[in-house]
Amino acid sequence: MKFIVHGSTLARSLNSIMGLISKNNTIPIVENLLFELNDKTLSITASDLETVANVSIELQDADSIGISKVCVPAKEFYSLASQLTSRPLTMFVNEDYSVDIATDNGGKYNFKGIDPEDYPKMIEIEDKNEFTIQSSTLVNGINKTLFATSNDEFRPQMAGVLCEFSPKGLTFVGTDSHKLVRFRNTMYATDDVKSFILPKKTLNMIAKILSSINEDFEVRVENNMSNIAFYFENYHFACRLIDGKYPQYDSAIPMDNPNKLIVDKNSLLESVKRISIFTNPTTNQIRFEVTDREIVIQAEDVDAQNKAQERISCSYEGEQMTIGLNAKYLTEIINNVETENICFEMSRPDRPCIVLPYDEETKDEQKQETLLMLLMPVILMS
Repeated sequence: MKFIVHGSTLARSLNSIMGLISKNNTIPIVENLLFELNDKTLSITASDLETVANVSIELQDADSIGISKVCVPAKEFYSLASQLTSRPLTMFVNEDYSVDIATDNGGKYNFKGIDPEDYPKMIEIEDKNEFTIQSSTLVNGINKTLFATSNDEFRPQMAGVLCEFSPKGLTFVGTDSHKLVRFRNTMYATDDVKSFILPKKTLNMIAKILSSINEDFEVRVENNMSNIAFYFENYHFACRLIDGKYPQYDSAIPMDNPNKLIVDKNSLLESVKRISIFTNPTTNQIRFEVTDREIVIQAEDVDAQNKAQERISCSYEGEQMTIGLNAKYLTEIINNVETENICFEMSRPDRPCIVLPYDEETKDEQKQETLLMLLMPVILMS
């Protein structure tokens, strides 16, 4: 096969799927990219065995006669393409699967390609359910929950994002047992309850691509009990779902929280960042003392003999309370809020606190999208 593609188009397409490439000594072929030419459509595939990603490029000048498929070393090929983004590239695949690349300024490059026969096939979705979702909803659901997922390989269910359809709407949930995030869109309510757990690597790649497209559009999704596939623009992602049962997240959310704190998001974030410098690096513990008009934020590292304290004005309804929080987790949660103010709903210092975006103008309105975050307290050390 022979074709001409602009370097910038090629590099951009490769960049979107390179996140799947890693060293795999047991099955080295997945360290390669699969190139396939069908008429004037170039298809490029990457796989890590659990996920397969495909991006297609429409070409003006192509000839698929002869070898129509080849595997090339992914990292080396991507490194070259990233350096040739300003000019068109002519690529030719020889009968021995070697790949010749030429540029219009006399550059010549050659890769040793390999037979693609053993390359992982695109995951087929049998007995499938189909639905569509707006790209903006999918991006919000992913971005709002992904940071809260666990990195514990012994609890794989919590290392993914729960996607649940129910009469309440479409719900995305991420948790690592220290923090929990629930994002819900009521527009996708269904009579039946259906749920599956999506792997974070695939979601992270999809969210980055969707975020780079400056328009809202429908994403087609197919799934069964084991696998899921996403189709949008010129992309096709398919992956295995995480097996197992997700924790009963609703039971972890306290319903009775009479103490309500409203504070300016940026003021709180800046203060927590400064105070966190003085926390014990093992516990990251900060102390919140809340009264009706202010929060006193404190931290102390006894070993280093460092300590700090700041005061922030706030609006608070409830009993005076002192609660310990993890500064790192709190910072992540505050960064996930887009409103100017943030609301904390609490019951006791030893119970989880609810964190919500707060907008005075829309607080009583029925919202299509809602965000609820939960943060577990830490035991205050005297």
